Parts: sequence; structure tokens; C-alpha cells
Amino acid sequence: MKIGLYFGSFNPIHTGHCIIAHHMATHTDLQQVWLVVSPQNPFKPAAALLNEYHRLHLVKTAIEGVSCLKASDIEFHLPRPSYTIDTLTYLEEKFPQHEFAVIMGSDGLQNLHKWKNADKLVTSHDFYVYPRPGFDISTKLPARIQVVKAPMLDISATEIRKLVREGKDIHFLVPDGVRLEIEKNGYYR
Repeated sequence: MKIGLYFGSFNPIHTGHCIIAHHMATHTDLQQVWLVVSPQNPFKPAAALLNEYHRLHLVKTAIEGVSCLKASDIEFHLPRPSYTIDTLTYLEEKFPQHEFAVIMGSDGLQNLHKWKNADKLVTSHDFYVYPRPGFDISTKLPARIQVVKAPMLDISATEIRKLVREGKDIHFLVPDGVRLEIEKNGYYR
């Protein structure tokens, strides 16, 4: 099975993430998309993150009942911070029957050359890249890139956290089950 890995802090997961993941799983040759919750992104400060298990629960809540999407905690069991090459190496050893590809926005593609073992990563994996406004689909590396024009929503997890802190409504920015969990548990207050 060909599986797309959509890495993210998902702090919190929002409607834009869900649309991209579902589009990749239903409009490409990917048979499934795993939303890989990163406990600690090497490029982001950890202090602003909701507990990883709470974020994983929100991802599971968001995609419940959608068989082509799966929440993954694989990076919870690996050294931190998480590096994509290490995660892929682990997954290939654990699931040799699957082929793994990386899903990312064109904004992330700009920094691909800064990733750990980027040269090895781009020669051994396909990249499914969705255009983001203001970011060309280009990289300094010889990556195997498939451009996928997924529907784009200008939604930011940072903005959602700000709205929650301010006591403002986040209907439609996040899946309803996620909104209810955030409210019930007082996340991001």
C-alpha cells in the first residue's frame, strides 16, 4: 500500500488540515494518509504545544469514521526532536510491505534542504506538495515532486489558539468534535 505521511504539530488540527489529508487520499495514487502527530518539531518551540496525547486525541476525533485517514503516534516512541528521515527509516523497517511518501506544503518545501539527511530523503521518497500562496514549488534538491492542487483554506492553528484564549467562537475552523473537546477540556485557554 502507498501511504502518504502528513507530518504536523496539529496544535490543534483544523479544517484545512483535514481537507488536505482527505484530498491527498482521494485524488492521488496514495491509498491512505497517516496524520503523524509530531511531539516536537525541530523548527518550532515546544513550550507552546498542547500535550502530544491530547493533540493525538484531537486528530483521532477529527478523522473519526474516515477510513482513508489514520492518526499516527509513531514519533512519540522515537528520539526527540523528531526528524522525518528517522521516522521514515523506522516505518520502513516496521512496515516493509508499504511504500511511504511525504505530504507537505510548498512553504515547507522551501526549507527541505535544511532537513536532516535531506539528500537521502529526496532520493528515496516521493513528495506530494500542495501549493501555498506566496511560495513557489521549488527546492535546491533533486526531489521527486508530485504537485497536488488541494483546496486551500487560510486557517492558522496559531490564530485558532488566539481565538480560544480570547473566548471567541471557532465554529467551522475546526471539526465540530474537535471544537467540543477543546471547549470541554479548556485547551488553549
